[in-house]
Amino acid sequence: MRQTATFFPAALLAAIVGLVFSTGIASAGTDLTELSLEELMNIEITLVSKKAKPLSQTAAAVSVLTSDDIRRSGASTIADALRLVPGIHVGQVGSSVWAVAARGFNGVYVNKMLVMVDGRSVYLPLFSGVYWNRQDTALDDIDRIEVVRGPGGTLWGANAVNGVINIITKSAKNTQGGYVQAGTGTEEELFGTVRYGGRLGEHAWYRIYAKTFERDGQVNQAGADIPGDWNMRRTGFRLDWDASDLDTLTMQGDYYEGKSVTVIGLPSYASPLPTIIEDEGRTQGGNVLMRWQRRLDDDADFALQAYYDTTSDEGVWYGDISDTIADVDFQHRFRPSDRHELVWGLGFRHTIDEAPGTEMLTLTVPKRTVNVYSAFLQDAIMLKPDRLSLTVGTKIEHNDYTDFEYQPSARLTYTPTTRRTVWAAVSRAVRTPSRVDHDLRLTGPAIAPGIYPRFVGSDDFESEELMAFELGYRVQPLDNVTLDGAVFYHSYDNLRTGETGMPLLELTPAPPHMVVPTVTANKMRGEAYGFELAANWHPAPWWLMRSGYTFYDLQLRLDDDSLDMIEIGAEDEAPQNLAFVHSTMDLPGQIALDLVVRYVDTVPAFDIDGYIELDARVAWQPTADLELFVAGRNLLDAHHQEYFPKYISSLPADVERSVYAGVTWRF
Repeated sequence: MRQTATFFPAALLAAIVGLVFSTGIASAGTDLTELSLEELMNIEITLVSKKAKPLSQTAAAVSVLTSDDIRRSGASTIADALRLVPGIHVGQVGSSVWAVAARGFNGVYVNKMLVMVDGRSVYLPLFSGVYWNRQDTALDDIDRIEVVRGPGGTLWGANAVNGVINIITKSAKNTQGGYVQAGTGTEEELFGTVRYGGRLGEHAWYRIYAKTFERDGQVNQAGADIPGDWNMRRTGFRLDWDASDLDTLTMQGDYYEGKSVTVIGLPSYASPLPTIIEDEGRTQGGNVLMRWQRRLDDDADFALQAYYDTTSDEGVWYGDISDTIADVDFQHRFRPSDRHELVWGLGFRHTIDEAPGTEMLTLTVPKRTVNVYSAFLQDAIMLKPDRLSLTVGTKIEHNDYTDFEYQPSARLTYTPTTRRTVWAAVSRAVRTPSRVDHDLRLTGPAIAPGIYPRFVGSDDFESEELMAFELGYRVQPLDNVTLDGAVFYHSYDNLRTGETGMPLLELTPAPPHMVVPTVTANKMRGEAYGFELAANWHPAPWWLMRSGYTFYDLQLRLDDDSLDMIEIGAEDEAPQNLAFVHSTMDLPGQIALDLVVRYVDTVPAFDIDGYIELDARVAWQPTADLELFVAGRNLLDAHHQEYFPKYISSLPADVERSVYAGVTWRF
């Protein structure tokens, strides 16, 4: 079952390392080729300490994608843009479904990757994961996407186990005037975005936007079309007000609705074979966020944030699922002395999750309310000014499933020169139970005439645990070269298993049938190790080369009394090797050319072959306000498979070669 750990082809590795590594960072709205590498390495991030801090001095494996990165990549979704982050595996399953994860354990229902939008967590109580088809906005409104590979539970709480993604949008002050983008293509059949930003007096700014798109379905492995169309409409607003020299208030919100078609096998007790249907899923939802920030002095500030989020999904397979989330978060930063900087905070999250379900898929508790209370404290200690610092802290959470959880960490940073940083970290993180772990009742297609498997949740399911050890090094050996690397060792305990039980005879619903239950438990542990490399090379003022390479290996072990035959496969559900090279060029005649070569290793659990792909984008800017562009994705193959859903019976879908063209006008 388990393949021997191998590195991907040496020639490609040599090319990537030779080009040097890349963290993919640049100032928002600034052409990447116009920035020095010092500016690239000193962009400020907030994910690791909840305080803006230069990336070069951060004690974590961090990457940043900016608005310019996203625009020039040719990606049309946030999930696709994340392919340019070292260590992030993105596998597209259908036209509207992605699997996105760092450091393994990937899947459509990945539950160890925390995703946030402007600091608000968007993970769902149903499975503690993210539906990427909901995470969208006008891509030009994104200021940057900060990504931490490795645990972030000390600051951000449960489910920030293998990584944290924070999608940060621009202030309304920075999106003034009009913006229109429209286009069409082979897969992107129609897309359009309209945005306008203006002022409300001298100290307040606003923007409103609307976005729509229609995307074609995909093909099977033989290249034949299969239904999978996806369309979405979204609108939103943002208001930023400098209420005083010390106070800033922000209010923003979104509303969206759409539908997507998925071909699935619907199990039935009346037939040993699943019925193949086109499930037209409908999604709608909305959210509103309010944030107040106050600067107390140069070394102290606080922020209070609250948001409300509601979603609803309807389909033949899973019935109707709705989530209502209310979240309040407070944090305060201050310096009690010259050597200490403290950040502490309190949080409360209230969720209501309702899922009536269907005959084959339901939750034993149709409606559940969960409250999470949290507090965190972090102390950044300057052991030697501008050279050596230690950051220690912990987050304490109380949830309705497992009561109290503790997630401490310690991070050491040594900066011997302005061009070199060494860091080390040890952290504990947990993945708390979800609705699926406790309440699931999912019956699958017959494994033999009259015999059906059934996945069943358990009230005894506990939190999954991680102890992580990391070591990193950043250096700028030349004026036009930066290198960034990290090695890690993860030790997991109490991982989820599916324990096979004794077959049961059920007389209803008719006809009589046998059910083989698989009950969730915590009878697996394991170790993961690997390293992540990234680099920037500026061979010429008009040319920037960026690259990244990741090696990852996971070994899992079951307890002696475990009867699991499903979750043990997680060790083969992520590729061992990932790599990319991104060339960004500003050519004469106001022409911009971007080329991205991506390598993804095999995914043995789903018998998915490794592949090399090419993405390209060429744009012409005849005036300062007008841009015409053509983008191509997956250009080396007519189609290829990237990932497959683990628990839901659906047709394998391949990602097709695509080309689209469009125009952007700013006024």
